[in-house]
This record gives sequence, C-alpha cells and structure tokens, in this order.
Amino acid sequence: MIRYDLAGRTAIVTGGAGGIGRAVASALIASGARVSLWDRDAAALAAAAAELGGKPDRRVVDITDAGAVDEAARQCHAQWGRIDILVNNAGILGEVKPVWETDPDDFRRVLEVNLVGAYLVMRAVVALMRGQAARPMRGHVVNVASIQGKEGMPRAGAYSASKAGLIALTKSVAKETAEEAISVTCITPAAAETSMAKELTSERRAEILARIPMHRFVAVEEIARLVLWLSSDDCSFSTGGVFDISGGRATY
Repeated sequence: MIRYDLAGRTAIVTGGAGGIGRAVASALIASGARVSLWDRDAAALAAAAAELGGKPDRRVVDITDAGAVDEAARQCHAQWGRIDILVNNAGILGEVKPVWETDPDDFRRVLEVNLVGAYLVMRAVVALMRGQAARPMRGHVVNVASIQGKEGMPRAGAYSASKAGLIALTKSVAKETAEEAISVTCITPAAAETSMAKELTSERRAEILARIPMHRFVAVEEIARLVLWLSSDDCSFSTGGVFDISGGRATY
C-alpha cells in the first residue's frame, strides 16, 4: 500500500466516532498527521479516541450549530496554527420509507445534518484555510457523500437528496477556491460496514447488495485509503471531483 508523509499536517474529521471516521483518522494518524475528531456523542468519541491509542484530539461538536462549529474550528486553528485537511464525514440515515409516508421533521433533520452541517463546517474551515501559507497547498477538503447522491434510491429520499446536495456544494466551493491552493473533492461510497448499516433490515441490506456489481459492502479501510490520497499533496490538480468507490454501482 502507498504510504503518505503527512507529518506536521493537521486534520479535522467530523463524525469521528463512527466507523468511517475512525478508519480515516487511523489512516491519517499512521501517516503522521495530527487529528481532531468531532462528534456530538461524547461517549462514542471517547471510545474512538481510546481505540486510536489516545492520539487524536477530540471535541464534542453539534455540526448543525453554527456558533459551535465556528468556535471549534477557531480552537483547532489556534492550537495548531493551521488546518490542512478537513474530512466532512458526519451524517445520519433517516427513515427508510416511501416519500408519502415520511415525517417532514425527519426529512429536515437529515438535510440539516448531512448537508447544512457539512456546509457550516466547510464555511468555517475554508475561511481559515484561505489565510494560511500554501506549502504547496493551503488545504484539502474531502466531503463524504454517497452513491445514493448520484442515482437516488427508493425509500431514501432525504438521505439521497442530502448527498446529492453535498456533491453540488463540493463543486461550487471547489470553483470558488480553485485559485486559492485549496482542493475540494467528494467521494461517493456504496454502503459500508458501519453502525449505520446495522440500522438496515435484512431485506434492505439484500436490496442494496443486489445493486453493487462486486456484491459486497465497501470496507471502511478502503474508503480511508481514497481519502488519504485526496488529502495528500499528490492530489494537487483535482478539485471539484466526485470519486466513485461503489464497487461499480455507478461509476460516473
């Protein structure tokens, strides 16, 4: 496996207590980066930090709270002097129902976390990145979207819409920062073996697997390896890109 030297780099990983967040943090730490895990669940955050050897900084942050996000970003920047990497990973699944049976409050909550929350974190962190010296990049932002954001999925209207919005937001911010030495990309994984996957019924799991040509869920370590490249200086001329990691489900 290719190794990256991220010594001296600093990274924020939202949704850091979850399976993807932990795997990404582990890969970043193994490459020498200093990592701050953000999550709203203090107990899960402590468990994640312990699993990672107590190495990451950790902060209890509700990413839907603009003031809390701004303050946490300022604290990280003040502590380290810069923020080199942002992995916008926090997200929730929401109801698995046809649209006419869904609860509007649940729909709003999914968009609030998955899209508005990602926007708030990008807003705060990119503003700080813009004031940093380029060495050679000022920063890398990697948004964790979903294959459902590309093609939609029945009984997942809120989740699919939120991830489609995140793909579009990625492209917009990438164009705004294209001359700022800040790379903004997103990935579109298929379902991964995480706690979110445990919320699925056996029927829903089978339905998802049937859509994936490789006929398996993606491993969180596979996602982490892609994020690692997108967070490195080897990714210097890709911005606004949507990187598929869906086992062939939708490769555009």
